[in-house]
Amino acid sequence: MNSATALPTPVHLRPQGCTNLKLRQLMRRVAQHYDAEVGKSGLKGTQYSLLSYVVKFGPLRPGDLAREMKIDASTLTRNLKPMVANGWLELAPGSDGRSRLVSVTDAGRDKRTEAQRRWRVAQEGINQLLGVERVLALHALIDESLECLSPLPGADDE
Repeated sequence: MNSATALPTPVHLRPQGCTNLKLRQLMRRVAQHYDAEVGKSGLKGTQYSLLSYVVKFGPLRPGDLAREMKIDASTLTRNLKPMVANGWLELAPGSDGRSRLVSVTDAGRDKRTEAQRRWRVAQEGINQLLGVERVLALHALIDESLECLSPLPGADDE
């Protein structure tokens, strides 16, 4: 049945409240859970993600890293500064005088390994709190929703 001939949705089955607010509330709660655990390694969840991307894809140009992480360049620059200052990542000259490459240091690899153990504890905690079936369903729903919601032209996919 296509949407043109679909019957109207009964009022009691219509979504109540703001989807954006509900998703942000869920994201904050999940992020708090991960940050509490990953934070024991000295990293924020966002820093762990950044370090993991560079370990997986690096060395790479900051623009390529931002695209891979689906964040804007200014957010990446802001997040790189403390990682470089702590000696976990480094910015080195690229193939020409204008480009730079982000790469992980030995200390960064060690820090990621430490944080990865904490991340696994956080992941298992979420699985236990929500139940594996609910986490699998949530992942599937998120993946399907991302496919349906293409980015708006000119919008940052952060």
